[in-house]
Amino acid sequence: MSASHLTTIGFDADDTLWQNEQFFRMTERRFAGLLAEHGDHQHISARLLEAERRNLAVYGFGIKGFTLSMIETAIEVTAGRVPASVIAEILAAGRDMLSHPIDPLPHARETVERLAGSYRLVLITKGDLFDQERKLAQSGLGDLFDAVEIVSDKSAATYARIFSRHGDGPKKSMMVGNSLKSDVVPVIEAGGWGIHVPHELTWAVEHAEPPVAAPRFRQITDLGELPALIESIAKTG
Repeated sequence: MSASHLTTIGFDADDTLWQNEQFFRMTERRFAGLLAEHGDHQHISARLLEAERRNLAVYGFGIKGFTLSMIETAIEVTAGRVPASVIAEILAAGRDMLSHPIDPLPHARETVERLAGSYRLVLITKGDLFDQERKLAQSGLGDLFDAVEIVSDKSAATYARIFSRHGDGPKKSMMVGNSLKSDVVPVIEAGGWGIHVPHELTWAVEHAEPPVAAPRFRQITDLGELPALIESIAKTG
């Protein structure tokens, strides 16, 4: 594959360009503390994860759905006796999450800046529309992207549509992200390159087996390794 054959690069946002999951974990600990008399942290967290899995199809990904799942879990574990003061604390925790600061991950800015002049860059992210727009604006990276897609889910069909709309189709495109399930496996299924950048914190729902047998799968330690990887792919195919 020559360098000209790769024309478009997609980037995930949360936990790829900036920190995100750490705020969910912090809020989860706060939530478990509110319900400590009804179970230990592990029990409360497991019940919350069950609620989140159930609610994904209804509320989608993001902080609002997470907050509603916390409220639902609080009602369930207290058999409907959760005090209004606890509900208020949960709502306050959700609002706090919606104002958390943007903490870019190492090499994020310099890597995006370096690639911006040579490839069409597309930010492809899941989550609450307002929250994702806020984070992108505060990151200062928005002007470096040729397009931004905030989607309800990431599937092979999603990538085929986005890379056909903003690029030359998935076969000439690459997706970079921390989630094997959302950022890597489906784009490879669509015919593109899937580049995994592991993050120390990954939500259980996003876990998947690495597609190590797929010719278009690669893994790097951090975003600083991405430009060299792209050059290597261009030379070797």
